[in-house]
Amino acid sequence: MEYRLLDTGNCRKLEQAGKYRLIRPALNAFWTPTLKQAEWDQADGVFERNSSGGGNWEWKNKVPDSWLIRWGGFDLTVKPTNFGHLGFFAEQYANWEWFRKVIPMITGEVKTLNLFAYSGVGSMAMAEAGARVTHLDAARGMIEWGRDNQRINACVPDTIRWIADDVQKFVRREIKRGNKYNGIALDPPTFGRGSKGQLWKIEQHLGQLLLDCRKLKDDSKPFFIVLSCHSPGFSPLVLERMVRDVFGNGESYTGEMTVPEGEQRCLPAGNFVRFSQGFKEKVCLLDNI
Repeated sequence: MEYRLLDTGNCRKLEQAGKYRLIRPALNAFWTPTLKQAEWDQADGVFERNSSGGGNWEWKNKVPDSWLIRWGGFDLTVKPTNFGHLGFFAEQYANWEWFRKVIPMITGEVKTLNLFAYSGVGSMAMAEAGARVTHLDAARGMIEWGRDNQRINACVPDTIRWIADDVQKFVRREIKRGNKYNGIALDPPTFGRGSKGQLWKIEQHLGQLLLDCRKLKDDSKPFFIVLSCHSPGFSPLVLERMVRDVFGNGESYTGEMTVPEGEQRCLPAGNFVRFSQGFKEKVCLLDNI
């Protein structure tokens, strides 16, 4: 039932997702695979991208529409999509663990906001750590997927508010309502559409979104923001500079998100910055996880 990254190479990755073995693109895996071809030949399904940005699954064996796996401390529903996704981003596991460590360090009620929140795993990690979470994604299907994930994890309390909306519009309405948060997570796409077709381009809109997020910061308590993305040009140092430009002085830790591959290797899969202010403890000491 566990998820494992078995091997990578030739711009592909071989994954064990519970009972089923899958091959998906890994466009930065320019090296040679470690395992023999016979291991790759055992895959139940292979996803191939097309020029339109989607792709197709080729199934060698019968696979159900959905099944359960365990990753990052949660049971998760896997559903292979037409975009080659499975319903979770394995590289985010270290950020989930960081939420579990940092949120209990904030006294009193802790409110967090998870933007571009996908199928809810980050929100569940925040809620498990004691936060009241606002989970926001433009796709209603993702909201239902997230609710399903919460239902199958008894460790997650019912403290998540699930909202399908355009991120930029929702944040501006929260500013007008005077709502404040102690932590914000963002994993913006390079390009996307809001719930009513609103355009999102990360190079045009991320800066303003961070400025708006600053207006949601609860200045009376410690605060954190975790910004991650997979967009070309947005390196760890770029993300850190953008966050510091808006939020000012604080502790930060940057790096590449990775997925463990065996005991000694890992697959790079995007970049992140974790930024915090007002903690008595050195939150940066929790980053090497």
